[in-house]
Amino acid sequence: MLDVIARVHAHMPYQLLPRYLPMILEHKINPEIYFSHTALEGISLDECRKIALRLHDAGLKVTFHGPFVDLRPGALDERIRKVSRERIGQALALAPIFKPLKMVCHPSFDDRYYVACDDLWLENSVRFWSDVLRTAREAGTVIALENVYEKKPDILRRLFEILSCDHLCFCFDTGHFNVFSRAPLGDWMEQIGPYIGHLHLHDNSGRFDEHLPVGEATFPFRELAAAIKTLRRKPTITLEAHAQDHLWRSLENVRKMELLKLLDGQD
Repeated sequence: MLDVIARVHAHMPYQLLPRYLPMILEHKINPEIYFSHTALEGISLDECRKIALRLHDAGLKVTFHGPFVDLRPGALDERIRKVSRERIGQALALAPIFKPLKMVCHPSFDDRYYVACDDLWLENSVRFWSDVLRTAREAGTVIALENVYEKKPDILRRLFEILSCDHLCFCFDTGHFNVFSRAPLGDWMEQIGPYIGHLHLHDNSGRFDEHLPVGEATFPFRELAAAIKTLRRKPTITLEAHAQDHLWRSLENVRKMELLKLLDGQD
């Protein structure tokens, strides 16, 4: 189990971090710290520095999950994009303290919302993320853009083709794919697989974003591992468990499935 724990990150909202920090340090769990809008409103830089020091002294690696609620990086309204940039900038400003390997963000394309305006959304998104990437480069981290409501990989593929750089990668979220995608996994791997640099692993039955433990519902994890092996990608991994017992079950299931060996290309 220790070898699995050492290889993955675990979802951890910043508000809960002080409470769970003793457990994190005891079990050597690499956190993916989620900074919600509410956490950012009252954040203490002194507290951040103290927590970051303890994580780094324990030899733990950190990733970030940026704020996403109500944010629209590709919004048609310039003022909405401005507010979205400010929120994401608040989290990114903490990167010099925590030194995250990556910061996950949502590009937030939804064809139910952006009806017949793909090109305009894409133009606005390129402008938005180009600015974020300049800041990420200065902070020494990588922005990982994650699929959420996208039914097909096409629009994200176009975004990555334009933005392609060393400080950007794709975060493939298994649970979001399982619920919202209408294209098969093979299409995603073919179109956007070459940009994969991070994985969010959780499971569901395909109806709701349940965040069940890995391997306890219907997502085809072995098929994903085989595709990543073929692509020769070496992504960082976060187990997006939303309950403590789900984290332990995910860790155990990943071990039993030998999922890390499969992702590493070991038969």
